[in-house]
Amino acid sequence: MGKLWFGGKIYTMQLEGDMAEALYTENGKIIDLGDKSNLEATYKQRITERIDLKGKTMLPGFVDSHMHLIGHGESLIRLDLSECTSKNQVFEALVRYAELLKDKEWIIGEGWNENLWDNQEIIHRKELDLLVPDRPVILKRVCRHALASNTAALERAGILSSAVVCPPGGVIERDENGTPTGILKDQAQDLLLSAVPDVSEEYLKTALRSAIKSSYKLGLTGVHTEDMNYYGSFSQTYGAFHKVIEEEGYRFRAHLLIHHEVAHQIEFVKETNASSAWLEFGPVKIFADGALGGRTALLSHPYADAPETHGVAIYTLAQLKALVGKARSLGRAVAIHTIGDLAFEYALDAIEANPLKGNLRDRLIHAQILRKDLIDRAKQLPIVLDIQPRFTATDFPWVIDRIGRDNMEFCYAWKTLLDEGVPCAGGSDAPIEPVNPLLGIHAAVTRTNLSDPDKIAYYIDQALTVYEAVSLFTKGSAYAASHENFRGQIKPGFDADFTIFYDDIFETAPDDLADLKVAKTVIGESTVYDGDN
Repeated sequence: MGKLWFGGKIYTMQLEGDMAEALYTENGKIIDLGDKSNLEATYKQRITERIDLKGKTMLPGFVDSHMHLIGHGESLIRLDLSECTSKNQVFEALVRYAELLKDKEWIIGEGWNENLWDNQEIIHRKELDLLVPDRPVILKRVCRHALASNTAALERAGILSSAVVCPPGGVIERDENGTPTGILKDQAQDLLLSAVPDVSEEYLKTALRSAIKSSYKLGLTGVHTEDMNYYGSFSQTYGAFHKVIEEEGYRFRAHLLIHHEVAHQIEFVKETNASSAWLEFGPVKIFADGALGGRTALLSHPYADAPETHGVAIYTLAQLKALVGKARSLGRAVAIHTIGDLAFEYALDAIEANPLKGNLRDRLIHAQILRKDLIDRAKQLPIVLDIQPRFTATDFPWVIDRIGRDNMEFCYAWKTLLDEGVPCAGGSDAPIEPVNPLLGIHAAVTRTNLSDPDKIAYYIDQALTVYEAVSLFTKGSAYAASHENFRGQIKPGFDADFTIFYDDIFETAPDDLADLKVAKTVIGESTVYDGDN
């Protein structure tokens, strides 16, 4: 009936350094912890399987607190540009991929990042026209707050005309003649993406299967994911999740954030597919600003390297307050994308104007550019800051020039946030960053970039301990979803979700954290990944 786990290092994460010699699980739950001999005696009539960890290290199951699961799956099956270190490499990858597709099929690529290039000149539609003139091309920037497109794509969407009005919260980049260059930012992207043919449910299921299998290998037992407004109808997208996770048996904990534009459909879906231990609805997702890469994150001061702008407000403060009010009318918490400090300030204003009721928690996602007064306000509210430690590795050093050194004191300030008592959870924002949680833990602890041969650490006073970093992806993620009473620790009554490494993460040199290998991923007592098989 149950399983006895023993023979390794079992870190409960209840307190730093707290360990158990063995544990007993049954029906997907942790029943008891303690000495192996005592558990053997207590449960000898119920133990049907004994699992010797053989010196491996067991932790509570890692959960990514903010990512896009379908988007991650797409990055595995679509044109991936995230490793390209020059514009020419992007172009070469595009040509190779185009040759594999059927004629006239839309080409959609993911992940280019000009900050990795020696020549950081942005992609122009005319360059794409020379490579692929006969069908639409959309290449999404790594942040997904900007995209590059060719003329065929702009023509399909009717965007080439100078009469096209850019929607509020968006940017259509134009040349000196007023003609679009093919670069669209934030809300302006919707003009083009709305012209892309809807994907099929089978496509979504393929992406989900790929994403979940990838997550298993990286030790993830669940994710908080935002996908529900980008792939045709809400019901089709939810249906794909339901069929893969519930019906096909891809055991995985999926906490679904709901974009505010489709939040009203939650009740309808609830009537047809009740939430379960595997699939549930989370807060209403709202975007308050853009991203630093395209200078659309909303700052309270001008950009140091582009003083003509201080970013883009996706919504006015009045509109943001109304959106939070709408979420409250549905009985939901909110999860607000806030990268810039002024966006964070607006989000606090909106939340304070619409107090949260019940055992829920709002979350502000990213929280990269802050001020001390904003931190002081945040810790007075039932708010979790949903941070992505990996951004520390990929945004430095260029972010210093972008924001201005004088404005950096409370930026990417993970240690300050924890010391101030602000609850934090850890995510990857995949496919924006790689989904591997060890990359986030490495960045949080070392404040370095793995690809930097000089291992320059940025603002090392903000580095976390390994325990604090691991807590972001265990206890932190559980707390953000109000799951702290049954997930995030190894404790009686909690879900039997475990991430098991070959080596001890707490005894690994900081520089080597990203190299650790997952031995097993266990969800609900069942092993879904075994590195030895």
